[in-house]
Amino acid sequence: MYFSEIYEQHKDMVYNLALQYVQNREDAQEITQDTFVSVYNSLKDFNHNSKVSTWIYRIAINKSLDFIKARQRKKKSWLVNSLFLFGSNNESFDVITFDHPGVLLEQKESMEAIFRCINRLPENQKTAIILSKIEQHSLSQIAEIMNLSIKAVESLLQRAKANLQKYLDETGGKD
Repeated sequence: MYFSEIYEQHKDMVYNLALQYVQNREDAQEITQDTFVSVYNSLKDFNHNSKVSTWIYRIAINKSLDFIKARQRKKKSWLVNSLFLFGSNNESFDVITFDHPGVLLEQKESMEAIFRCINRLPENQKTAIILSKIEQHSLSQIAEIMNLSIKAVESLLQRAKANLQKYLDETGGKD
């Protein structure tokens, strides 16, 4: 199994998955790069009893979640620093913009609201919703990717849908 073949076969899948998490092209590209660096570095340890795509999905999900956590830490750090260093020339924090190529301009506002609600979900619910509703995976595929039972995935999806409905009701779809 050659890395170049793995990369060519899975780069779009990883990029699209990362894009679902961060809704920003540049960030998704960074996550994709980080994912394949990890794939390359751990290729020798790959368990050949697993599917390559499942293994790469797990890495991409973890890299996406790690990226989001790092961004949140940076945002919190910037906020604290700006409170205590008011008026100084400290670096500003870039607001994340919704930049998803699959969304038409007229749909952008409603999609932003939906993704803001998805982003509020706990990590495991967010992953289940993305894999199910956006990536269109079956329950068994999601269970394999998330290393859970099908019943656990069903439960996650039910809770995620209930939470999304609650968030949308709270915000009227506008967050």
